[in-house]
Amino acid sequence: MKKVLLFGNPNVGKSALFSRLTGASVTVSNYPGTTVEYTKGTIRLGEALVSVEDVPGTYSLEPASGAEKVAVEMLNNIGADGVILLVLDSTTLERGLFLALQVLKRRVPTVIALNMSDEARHIGVSLDVEKLQRILGVPCVRTVAITGVGVRDLVNALSRASVSQIEFEESDIWRRVGEIIAEVQVISHRHHTLLERLGDATVKPLTGIPFAILMIAVSFLSIRYAGEVLVMLVEPVFERHWASLMLKVSAFIGDGKFVHDILIGRLRKEEIGLVEGEGMVLVKGKKKGIEEASEEARQGRAAMILIEDGRLIAKRIDYKESFGLLTTGLYVEFCAILPYVLIFFLVLSLLEDTGYLPRLAVLIDSLMHRVGLHGMAVVPMVLGLGCNVPGLLSIRVLESERERFIAATLMVIAVPCMAQLAMLFGLAGEFGLSALVPIFVTLFIVWTILGVFMKRVVRGESPEILLDVPPYRVPYWKALLKKNGMRIFWFLRSGVPWVLAGILIANISYTIGIIEFLGNITAPLITGALGLPKDAVVAILMGFLRKDVAVGMLVPFGLTLRQTIVASVVLTMFFPCVASFAMLIRELGLKDTLKAVLIMVVSALIVGALLNQILSFLY
Repeated sequence: MKKVLLFGNPNVGKSALFSRLTGASVTVSNYPGTTVEYTKGTIRLGEALVSVEDVPGTYSLEPASGAEKVAVEMLNNIGADGVILLVLDSTTLERGLFLALQVLKRRVPTVIALNMSDEARHIGVSLDVEKLQRILGVPCVRTVAITGVGVRDLVNALSRASVSQIEFEESDIWRRVGEIIAEVQVISHRHHTLLERLGDATVKPLTGIPFAILMIAVSFLSIRYAGEVLVMLVEPVFERHWASLMLKVSAFIGDGKFVHDILIGRLRKEEIGLVEGEGMVLVKGKKKGIEEASEEARQGRAAMILIEDGRLIAKRIDYKESFGLLTTGLYVEFCAILPYVLIFFLVLSLLEDTGYLPRLAVLIDSLMHRVGLHGMAVVPMVLGLGCNVPGLLSIRVLESERERFIAATLMVIAVPCMAQLAMLFGLAGEFGLSALVPIFVTLFIVWTILGVFMKRVVRGESPEILLDVPPYRVPYWKALLKKNGMRIFWFLRSGVPWVLAGILIANISYTIGIIEFLGNITAPLITGALGLPKDAVVAILMGFLRKDVAVGMLVPFGLTLRQTIVASVVLTMFFPCVASFAMLIRELGLKDTLKAVLIMVVSALIVGALLNQILSFLY
């Protein structure tokens, strides 16, 4: 035996069982030629190390989605020395047996894990495991993956994997399932538990929608505030220790050189005080020695101190504006994005492992279908409100290329991230609801209209949502943490290079004057169609580098209420920040990214121009 395939329906506990079997040494990979992920690890059987692969969940061997196609292909390629570990949910044995009989007909050595045997007992389901084993002709073992009950027996059974000799016709499979169930299963009456009642309530629209709003709000606020706490813990490392090292590198390279601009970025000048006589400087009305004032500035992480035009000047590193690879590049990745990604993955895992995420997807499925998506698209949309980068990474939960394109495009156009939301409130806050309501209502209308438009014109298919809705469960924390660790590692491995590449391209574009050149060309359009001040064009183009900073650049212009609304909407819809743009290329490819950019630019200008005309009659 060289390979074990964990096979079964979705939400039968395969991932928790995989975690019990393989320990910590696991990897996450894309199946060749697809974006479907599967997890691979090893288990020691006697003296041999055996590969264990967690196959994507499937309901039958007649695939209806990309993930199910991969599952069937992995089964077809198992090889002569492979064993199938078929995981069935003891609480819904009929559905599991439908897949099991199809698999057993392949005449591959198989062992069956009757998982969630504790839940079956709780709901009054009794199984005669020995009789089921005789009927199917393969070893069957009761397991509870989240606690480890039965896992040792299951491992021992792998060496006894056998080939089933059961016969039946493919067209007669459900009758055979019914016969087996009648022989091995007895159901006794019992009352629903509180969790079962909650499970029923959360998939019914009348009670489920308010609960969904509450859960989304709690999840969103958890991601925001817990992420902010992590940022507060990580930021001092950058502001003190990393900044100190970067200042030394800056001094070694020399400010103003091209290499310095690429690696460290542009330093920000701050006036400390006016030089008065030899060795003295006037700082905020007080006379101090130049050495004393310089030392205080250095403690404030100044890159260098110099005298310029009768002033004592400090040059500092501003992580949000310098756009150096070693400064902004690493800061954005590890301080501005990673803390929120980490918390999001934790929240997502909790929603998955408790059983709520499938309920939310089913509940919102009909709404999402109106824009060419299905219910699972709620995951990237909610995450995008925290940060578009992990939101774009999470579009992999969607089955088809068409869905991933629509979801990614809608997100980068009409779903502002948390940092941008904060700046929008800062920019439009002085006008109160008179500005904020039109901004967010416009973005929602844009999201809906663009979704309906792309549903009609984007080729491809959006498969129906095929989700099992499992009972609510208490998560197994070790498996949850391990899953988060794998996801974070994958994010760092896949995301960091692309974000750094995007910042490098943006930095070079700014350094050689491309941003300023485009600003001069588009100024007439900005002032004419959009009714904004000429200088606002620089802020809008700077949104490509960092949107929250770009919004802040609009504050000094003294915009009117109409201009504030138009500028906020256009800036939100315009180019995503460089980190999101890099991930857009990473997930969609260059060709589809260019299509998304075309939709983005055209829709931003059209909406901005229309909004300017409409508001000119109102204000």
